Amino acid sequence: MDQKADLRRYLQAARDAVLWKLDGLSEYDARRPMTPTGTNLLGLVKHLAYVELGYFGVTFGRPVEEARAWVEDDGAIPNWDMWATAEESRDDVVAGYRRAWEHADATVATLPLDAVGSVPWWRPGSREVTLHQVLVHVIAETDRHAGHADVVRELIDGSAGVRAGGSNLPDVEPGWWAGYRDRLEQVAGRFRG
Repeated sequence: MDQKADLRRYLQAARDAVLWKLDGLSEYDARRPMTPTGTNLLGLVKHLAYVELGYFGVTFGRPVEEARAWVEDDGAIPNWDMWATAEESRDDVVAGYRRAWEHADATVATLPLDAVGSVPWWRPGSREVTLHQVLVHVIAETDRHAGHADVVRELIDGSAGVRAGGSNLPDVEPGWWAGYRDRLEQVAGRFRG
């Protein structure tokens, strides 16, 4: 069993799920903040690009200039990596994410799973990590944000599921979901204070 290949496959599946959520959306919908904290699809992609550049770059002595702003975040503009500016096109953000994949994949291919690195933005005493730990951490981070992306996309246009052409949702009539949601609301309503 090739553990590295398994981890890499899970990471790529999560990456693909995140990008799939942009398919068919207008520029506005890709950028639209859908939660009180501003969660938006293009911002999730931008953030995940920096996550990969940071964790698979500077952590293992393979820094990328593009990631310096994220790694050395001085907090001047909180959450700056979670949204795309008007000057950053969707194509630019997606291309940046794909470049991050290439850099991360090269790190994974080059180093053994027990290679030791240091995460400078973690608290002292917990900074030393292995490539295996970082892979698991980034898979968890990417899957977490893929879940956010799934909810945001559903709020935008009702699209839901794990991948194009392969939803993990029950095969039901479109109207079934409204009744299902109403039933859940009735149950929840019984617990109103």
